[in-house]
Amino acid sequence: MKRETIRLENIAKSFGKLTVLDEVELTIYESEFITLLGPSGCGKTTMLRIIGGFERPDSGRVIFNGRDITELPPNRRPINTVFQKYSLFSHMNVEENIAFGLRIAGKDEGYIRSKINYALKLVNLEGSEKYDVTKLSGGQQQRIAIARAIVNEPKILLLDEPLSALDLKLRRNMRSELVRINRETGITFVFVTHDQEEALSMSDRIVVMNQGYIQQIGTPEQVYNEPENAFVADFIGDSNIIDGIMVRDKLVKIFGREHACEDTGFPPECPVDVQIRPEDITLGEPSEDSFNGIVKKVVFWGMSYDIIVEADGFEWLVQSIHGREVGEEVSITFDPYNIQIMSKPQSEDEEAAQDV
Repeated sequence: MKRETIRLENIAKSFGKLTVLDEVELTIYESEFITLLGPSGCGKTTMLRIIGGFERPDSGRVIFNGRDITELPPNRRPINTVFQKYSLFSHMNVEENIAFGLRIAGKDEGYIRSKINYALKLVNLEGSEKYDVTKLSGGQQQRIAIARAIVNEPKILLLDEPLSALDLKLRRNMRSELVRINRETGITFVFVTHDQEEALSMSDRIVVMNQGYIQQIGTPEQVYNEPENAFVADFIGDSNIIDGIMVRDKLVKIFGREHACEDTGFPPECPVDVQIRPEDITLGEPSEDSFNGIVKKVVFWGMSYDIIVEADGFEWLVQSIHGREVGEEVSITFDPYNIQIMSKPQSEDEEAAQDV
């Protein structure tokens, strides 16, 4: 059974007239890697700062292991933070940076030395104790910031977009390193990003946010393959989102044509959003039994092509390892199990919460 570490209860936060978090509820479990994902301004960093004690919610409670810590200052919480800017002390070398918090806490030098050695081994920087931090690369500085946070043995490590300043190759390498450190230490990681690829590749669970609301919580597979609304479907990867009518269970109407699907539980003749991922579409020769269209644009990405096909007044995005010619007539087909049916917003408030 999963053990709860942090629980946010009805957290609300506004800055002036701007509501940043609207009665958010979230439970975070021991040792998990959970990612807060969403566009700029969605509230994810404010939520992180409330967990860390850097912001106080207007209402609601922060519960740690059953104890209310809402009023507890950051230095009294069993939580450390790695910020986007690593904030290393430029006048201190590597070991002095890592040891700073331990010396403030009054730990003896033998203990400090053992923790420095442990932390540097964990982040694969053994032997760098005397290095000047200003001469290190961005990736190395980030590892030192993580080491400095980990030596204090926090129960929770907050990471506020720590990979954003790195180049693409280094970001990808650091993703696997962060997952490894999470697994080896058992520390709960709460990671903030707007990068969908980061979230999908690293997380045990993803919390998708928009305009102060949690849109969906689930595993990477759940939020990608089973989005709960059009915002999640569009934000997590590429999608074709189409207006449809749910004729009955396992039958949806798209552009006037009935098509089998796997979804059930919707009222008959219910308006729905229909999601079809571009990689799930097959292009072929035009036929009476398929959607037919004209290729409008082709972009080569090295391993695959993005192909825009205009059909029934809609521009379909198709991703394929096979290219097509602009102006070519093609058919669009997809299997029933690759169609995801989503409820449309039922109120103006719900629609506003899903708008990007």
